[in-house]
Amino acid sequence: MRVVLDRRVRRLAGRDGGSALLGGAPPKLVHLTPRAQDVLGAGDTVTVADPTSRSLARTLLDSGFAHPAHPIPGGPGRGEVTVVVPVKDRPLDRLLATLPADLGGLVVVDDGGSDPEDLAATVKAAHGRVIRHESPRGPAAARNAGLAAATTPLVMFLDSDVVPQEGWLDPLLEHLADPAVALVAPRIVALHPVGPDGRFRRLRLRSVIGRYEAVRSSLDLGPDPALIVPRSRVAYVPSAAMLVRRDAVGAGFDEDMHVAEDVDLVLRLHAAGRRLRYEPAARVAHDHRTSPGAWWLRKAYYGTGAAPLARRHRGAVPPMVLSPWTAAACAALLAQRRWSIPVAAAVTGVAAERLSRKLSRLERPRVSAARLAGLGLSGAGLQVANALLRHHWPVAAALLPFSRRVRRAVLLAAVAEGLGDWWTHRRYDPAVRPDPVTHLVAHRLDDLAYGAGLWWGAWKARDTAALRPASPGRK
Repeated sequence: MRVVLDRRVRRLAGRDGGSALLGGAPPKLVHLTPRAQDVLGAGDTVTVADPTSRSLARTLLDSGFAHPAHPIPGGPGRGEVTVVVPVKDRPLDRLLATLPADLGGLVVVDDGGSDPEDLAATVKAAHGRVIRHESPRGPAAARNAGLAAATTPLVMFLDSDVVPQEGWLDPLLEHLADPAVALVAPRIVALHPVGPDGRFRRLRLRSVIGRYEAVRSSLDLGPDPALIVPRSRVAYVPSAAMLVRRDAVGAGFDEDMHVAEDVDLVLRLHAAGRRLRYEPAARVAHDHRTSPGAWWLRKAYYGTGAAPLARRHRGAVPPMVLSPWTAAACAALLAQRRWSIPVAAAVTGVAAERLSRKLSRLERPRVSAARLAGLGLSGAGLQVANALLRHHWPVAAALLPFSRRVRRAVLLAAVAEGLGDWWTHRRYDPAVRPDPVTHLVAHRLDDLAYGAGLWWGAWKARDTAALRPASPGRK
């Protein structure tokens, strides 16, 4: 097999011909041994051919520096997979028509639906079985019922409102050639409406929400593969589509959680030392909400899950992760005084100098430290702007009438962060080209909804852990 360095990884030259890699999940700097340098060479690919290359590949994979290159040999077959679908009063014909015929099983859990006979006939035609809950027990309980009924070693959870795309399952199965991997998730993309004639219809995507969701859905984690790790670029994956090892997930989802139960499962598996991977080469389309009211309420609902997650997994889902020096520099800039920029520059300079002493093995430690400090400050600034508009907007809103500086900071953050978000996500869906203004407006509404749900959930739980920032070394 081969592993390929993540495109965000940077190689830094070291003294005496050595080198180091900067990247990973979460980001870190690692120095390559001479043997590792020989195996990696000047390229970005490691081919596993002997114990040395195998050890290097294992280290790169487990730290998020690299990802497996397809095809990955030795993965399980489709016959080892049972698909589990929780459903309540939703048609399944569209989903069932996309499932491979050579699966190991299909279990549909009817969670208190109003027409069990019709559902049973549909599932029987697809050679599956139905488990029925007479009254609704929630998606976590429905998935667990399907998990318990499965007899294959692997279970693929699919929500009833998704449509797997061509070639979706095999890239996921390939990752399970690695026995350390317990969960693999595909990329969730927008389901484009198709008319009776089979032609693509743009009607729904003409709306602001439709275009925004096509490129900025909370379920779409982007076009790049990733190791799923808390406090990293891909910190969770949604249960709308995920493949798991049955023996790794135990009883499955926490049935006491009616939102964010998928994030809870991911965090528990990570804490148990299992490897979790995100594979965007596998694509599953989701029927996103595009009605403004339903969309906004769903975003707020997602926000309510932060408090129970923070209570169960302390420090795993903070609104910001700031080191002491980045917090000090950002605070100085937020003060908007004459001394703000000089103080922020001085704090950054001191941090860079201290960092350079730890980078003495690099060829140009001060230059590298200055670059890393600059990246750290810009990343912290983005987190602060995001928290100001999303996680902590009720505090900012309360201060707006009383402070011109707060109004200026909020306006600048709203415009700059919104345009930056549009630029980052504008090409996530080639069929949609959102304009920056409507994207910015929808993004701000998204933040307002999530923040409202976050604060409501924290008040309901009487726990502020989901609102408190954290430092990189603490949880």
